[in-house]
Amino acid sequence: MNVTAQVAKQLRDVHFGGNWTASNLKQHLSDVTWQQATTKIPSFNTIAALVYHMNYYVSAVIKVLQGGPLDAHDKYSFDHPPVLSQQDWENLLDKTWVDAETLATLIEQVPDAKLSENFLDGKYGTWYRNLDGVVEHIHYHLGQIVLIKKMLVKSIAT
Repeated sequence: MNVTAQVAKQLRDVHFGGNWTASNLKQHLSDVTWQQATTKIPSFNTIAALVYHMNYYVSAVIKVLQGGPLDAHDKYSFDHPPVLSQQDWENLLDKTWVDAETLATLIEQVPDAKLSENFLDGKYGTWYRNLDGVVEHIHYHLGQIVLIKKMLVKSIAT
């Protein structure tokens, strides 16, 4: 298996399952209501904000792989549209699942030889660093989502 195929697989696995951690976004978000997704626990982001934030960078890399410019800014990466209903929440999740598959498919088309080249501008590091970094970023925030979800469930139970 070539490297880009492996990165694409890891991206799918963290979203949909199959990784060796046996933990994925779809599994952990499947029973989260819009109210839970938007509940703020002091000093933590909401689950909805984290989902948007993760997908903000997925969407940015999609645009680059489709030939567009890199247009992502950390200061906007948590500025999600309001989630005021179950439909809003499901729309955010649906976009996340579609974008994950789109990015995985685009990553599979990147030749392995390109992975050691600079990603657009040398200040961003290599293509590999950026593509694999998206997967690492999602794993990091998935852990936060799992913990926030446990805190929400515990606060409801007490």
